[in-house]
Amino acid sequence: MALAMTTFSHAQGPETVYRPEGTKFTVFAPANASQVVLRLYKDGIGGKAIKTIKMKRDTTKPSHWTTYVKGDQKGRFYTFEVGKSGKETPGIFARAVGVNGKRGAIIDMRDTEPEGWQWDARPELKSPADLVIYEMHHRDFSIDPVAGFQNKGKFLALTEPKAIEHLRELGVNAVHILPSFDYASVDETRLATSQYNWGYDPVNYNVPDGSYSTDPYNPVTRIREFKQMVHALHEAGIRVILDVVYNHTYDIDGSGFQRTYPDYFYRKNADGTYSNGSGCGNETASEQDMMRLFMIESVKYWINEYHIDGFRFDLMGIHDIHTMNTIRKIVDLIDPSIFIYGEGWSAGSCAYPYEKLAMKAHINQMPRIAAFSDDIRDALRGPFSDDTKGAFLAGIGGEEESLKAGISGMIQHPQVDYTKVNYSKSPWANEPTQMISYVSCHDDMCLADRLRAELPGISTDEAIRLDKIAQTVVFLSQGVPFMLCGEEMFRTKQGVHNSFNSPDSINRIDWDNLKRYPKLYSYYCDLTRFRREHPAFRMGSADEIRKHLEFLPTKNGLVTFMLKNHAGGDEWNNIIVCINAGDDDQLVDIPDGKWYICGDLDAIDTYRSDEFVGHTLRMYGQSVKILHD
Repeated sequence: MALAMTTFSHAQGPETVYRPEGTKFTVFAPANASQVVLRLYKDGIGGKAIKTIKMKRDTTKPSHWTTYVKGDQKGRFYTFEVGKSGKETPGIFARAVGVNGKRGAIIDMRDTEPEGWQWDARPELKSPADLVIYEMHHRDFSIDPVAGFQNKGKFLALTEPKAIEHLRELGVNAVHILPSFDYASVDETRLATSQYNWGYDPVNYNVPDGSYSTDPYNPVTRIREFKQMVHALHEAGIRVILDVVYNHTYDIDGSGFQRTYPDYFYRKNADGTYSNGSGCGNETASEQDMMRLFMIESVKYWINEYHIDGFRFDLMGIHDIHTMNTIRKIVDLIDPSIFIYGEGWSAGSCAYPYEKLAMKAHINQMPRIAAFSDDIRDALRGPFSDDTKGAFLAGIGGEEESLKAGISGMIQHPQVDYTKVNYSKSPWANEPTQMISYVSCHDDMCLADRLRAELPGISTDEAIRLDKIAQTVVFLSQGVPFMLCGEEMFRTKQGVHNSFNSPDSINRIDWDNLKRYPKLYSYYCDLTRFRREHPAFRMGSADEIRKHLEFLPTKNGLVTFMLKNHAGGDEWNNIIVCINAGDDDQLVDIPDGKWYICGDLDAIDTYRSDEFVGHTLRMYGQSVKILHD
């Protein structure tokens, strides 16, 4: 695997700067605070402070308080207290913490570098269209007792040969890890007791979570093991995308934001109540200078210190457009290949003008930032709001135009009538690489569960056929394909839709399913390989798509498209993909001539060449055919 060498600078967080001769502490707090106190501790939890120091306001920088502690402080822990609240915090930019993140830790970051880290390089990526993104939760992926992982539920599981070999065989070149920073809802002092959470409850945004490390009490361990994971994946040619949750905090009163500068970092409604666009009781104010700066510095820190290759912004629609564009521009100065995408919506109304928010509808104002396409997702499997209501996969007509919009990458295309598209009445992407193509993700039913919910009594064989049809659309669309971990194994969460705190029995990947459904797994591998082998499916340019992508006449439950004239520089002249999700056979008119069938629901193979001559193609119910001339 070719690697593009990237030089990573050694980043420092703004709150603590460690040197053997002394450590400097800085905290952002109100200039009129009665006092700001630094406390030093021997341990990360329990015990009394061994030293208490009053910090001084920096007269050259309003609202910055500093102090310098002489001598080697490595191994000690610290907190800040603003005013006389009695509420301590490690601040908002702790780089290392003790167990459960209650206290910051003073370490030498050089001690966290695993073997070979200085040579770590970001895998080459010519275009986001070349990505195949695999969304996973550390515990889901490796906790299954039969899977054979030594480091079950840990960062290190992704360094093990079984993990690397599986991802490479599947054709994944980017792993999107669910929130892996320090979060609140798993007690790191009780890891012997099974606990589970997705992690969308931030505490310390810039430190890996201790529950995924082998020793949450040791501040160095969690950082080193996270870096070992990144390095192992990079060595395998796989990029690492971090799920970031800057839009809210676990709570207000206990957050580092509130305990250092009360009410500055949060939006409020006109009546003084806290705005709740996150659905979690609060929303942060990205338009505030220091919140914007915090997000920028945090993203830079994860890139420079941890070599992260991309970011998925949770509820990106809560953030303002200017902040997101600023982050994109600053990231471009480091490495333009770093991919940024997010959820183009919020979970509730925000106390900020809608037209200024980074919603899906405003993606055309955010160059080189992508959003999830709920348009293509729900056109395939039905609405998020009703698990029992089907769509294209259920053989229900009317979603064909929405699928055409998704297949083209949600760009303007002369053959897509946006008045008939389910959610977007105009194209929202300037380029196809601004659209994430998907049919399932962590916060929803697995695809197999969804099919069973909307088609009661469906047989396993039929569900697998529809599963394959769904992913054929996802992976052969012109956007950036994305899949939920375990879908390649016909994953189930026993019908649970929102499994954020469900036990392992619900969330774990059942690795025995590889043996139960080997043909499904093989088909997923076929799809990623076929996409990789044929640039026609990843043109990455709206102009090229308008030039080379032609939709053939659609019918209820049937969509056919042709990639023509060596699209994307493909060695094949014309490629036709025909998808029939309905139960009934359909006749499809295609250009007359000699064609070669290279794919159906049994297998897709570039080198397969079943000959077909004519211009009328019979499509059996619930089938796919891929042809080239």
